[in-house]
Order: sequence, then C-alpha cells, then structure tokens
Amino acid sequence: MGAVVSCIKSVFQAIGAALMAIVNGIGAILKAIINGIVAVFDIIISCLTCGRGGGRRKTTSAV
Repeated sequence: MGAVVSCIKSVFQAIGAALMAIVNGIGAILKAIINGIVAVFDIIISCLTCGRGGGRRKTTSAV
C-alpha cells in the first residue's frame, strides 16, 4: 500500500513541477516583452530629446 501512495505522491509532484515550469515560462516571456517595449520607448524618447533626457549629463572638469 505504501508503494501506491508513493507513486501517487510522485505523480502529483511531477504535475506540480510541470505547472510551475509553465508559469515561470509565461512570466519570462511577459518580462521579455515588457523589457522590449520599455527599450523601444527609451529609444523614442532619446531621439525626441536628442539624448538629453534621463540624467545623461556630460560633466567637464576644469583643470
């Protein structure tokens, strides 16, 4: 009887691991899509502001 319980437990663990892998994959895909959208907006804003936005200031030091 213990072998049957162990087998059922292993099946549920395998199903749980598969579901978690699917969820992690979906999360990774969404993260990649969002990062791509943010990069496109960053490029557009940089072009519109001639690269002067977002604290990208060049500092010169007097010698």
